Amino acid sequence: MDKRQALIFSFWIGALFSWISACTPLSTPTPTPTQIPIKYATPTLSVPILAEPSPTPESCIGTRGQVEKIAFDSPALPHFYIYLPECYALDDETDYPVLYLLHGQGYEADQWLRLGMAERAAALMAAEEISPFLIVMPYDKASWRGVDDDQFGEVFVNKLIPYIDENYRTIAKRESRAVGGLSRGAGWAIRYGLKRWGLFGALGAHSPAIFYRDYKKLDDWIAEIPDKYLPQIYIDIGDLDGERGDATNFSELLAEENVIHEWHLYSGAHEESYWQAHIDDYLHWYGCFLGCSLEIETP
Repeated sequence: MDKRQALIFSFWIGALFSWISACTPLSTPTPTPTQIPIKYATPTLSVPILAEPSPTPESCIGTRGQVEKIAFDSPALPHFYIYLPECYALDDETDYPVLYLLHGQGYEADQWLRLGMAERAAALMAAEEISPFLIVMPYDKASWRGVDDDQFGEVFVNKLIPYIDENYRTIAKRESRAVGGLSRGAGWAIRYGLKRWGLFGALGAHSPAIFYRDYKKLDDWIAEIPDKYLPQIYIDIGDLDGERGDATNFSELLAEENVIHEWHLYSGAHEESYWQAHIDDYLHWYGCFLGCSLEIETP
C-alpha cells in the first residue's frame, strides 16, 4: 500500500542521521543485585535526586520514593532499575500500575533516571498531579546490534514482565500496564505495544527510531487488534530530528487506520536535552492513563 512504501522510503532518508545521533559506547553492567540511591558516575546530564514528597500521609512519614537496581538472569537483559513510589514498602495492601520505559541505542538502563524521570515522578506524585505507579527501566545490553540479533525484546515481554508481576505488587492487567521508549527504545515500544497488545494498554514513542523490518508489518499489526483493544498512543519528536519523517508517516498511518493517538511536534533534535525537557509531559500522559486504569476492569 502507499503508506507502507512511504514508511520504507523515509527510513533510508533518516537512517544515517539516526545512526550518528544514537550511537555511543556501552559500559560494562554491574551483575550483582543491589539497592542503590539515585547516584550515577559520569552522567551527560545533571544527576537527579529525589525530592522529599509533600504532603506525606502520616503512615509514611520519613519515607520517599526510591530506586532499586536489580540483577536479572539474562545475558540480553542483565539488570533493570525500578522506581517504587512513596509508601510502597509500608502499605502492603495496595497494588500498583506499571510503566516500562526503554532506553536509546548505545545507552544503559539509567538513561531515564539521568533525564530526571524518578525525581519528577516523585514530585508529581507527591503533588497529587498523577497517581502512584511503578516504573521499570530494563537494560538492553546489545542495543547496538540489529534487532534480529538482539534477544532483549523477547526477554522483556516473556520473562521480565512476569517476573515483575510475581515479585512486586502490581495490577497485572493490560489496562494497568504501559510501555514507552525513546529512540531505539521507542522502536521496541511500538513493536510490542502493537504486536503484543494483550500486554499493554498504552504505548509512548518519543523520537521513535522504528525498526526497518517492522515498517512493512505496522499496518498488519494494527489490523489484527480488535477495535476495543487498540492501545492509547502518544508520539512526539523534535522538528530538527532526523527521524521526523518516519514518525510523521507512522502518525499518518494511524490516522488512515482510524487509530486515535496524540501527535506532538516540538522544537528540538534527537538528543537527551530534548527528552529531559519533556519528562513532565510524558509523566502526565502516562499518569493519566495509569491513574484512570485503576477504575477499569479487564475485558
